[in-house]
Amino acid sequence: MGTGEGRPCLAAVIDAFHRKVVGWSMSGRMTEKPVADALEQAVGGESPPEGFSLVFHDDRGPRHASRAFQRCLEPHGIAQSTSRPGNLWDDALAESFFKTLKRELVNGKGCKTREEAKQDVFKCIGSAATQAEDKHIGRP
Repeated sequence: MGTGEGRPCLAAVIDAFHRKVVGWSMSGRMTEKPVADALEQAVGGESPPEGFSLVFHDDRGPRHASRAFQRCLEPHGIAQSTSRPGNLWDDALAESFFKTLKRELVNGKGCKTREEAKQDVFKCIGSAATQAEDKHIGRP
């Protein structure tokens, strides 16, 4: 989604079991900082059930391979999983989320500022989380 201030980058952490976004961050550039911020938000808001561990799956991007990002995973005991080269199915959940987000927000709409884009993304993620929760507990 373009803005008058440039194109913002979105990092999202998705709970694969519940199929919902549990952490996200936007920035003017995609570096390890927004990815680490999204991870910290996810870990702060969601706790795995007793006896379960967390796995962070990524697309082999350089921001996920950085030592700074590795230091974010270690204190939480999070194991890292990466996509196999050329295997698009490994990231199907994330790709589906970003496709839906683009369809809901981008088509025909532009934002003047990055902050306006951030608010639109926040509304969309909140709406998607409510729909995922309804499906998870069987509400129509």
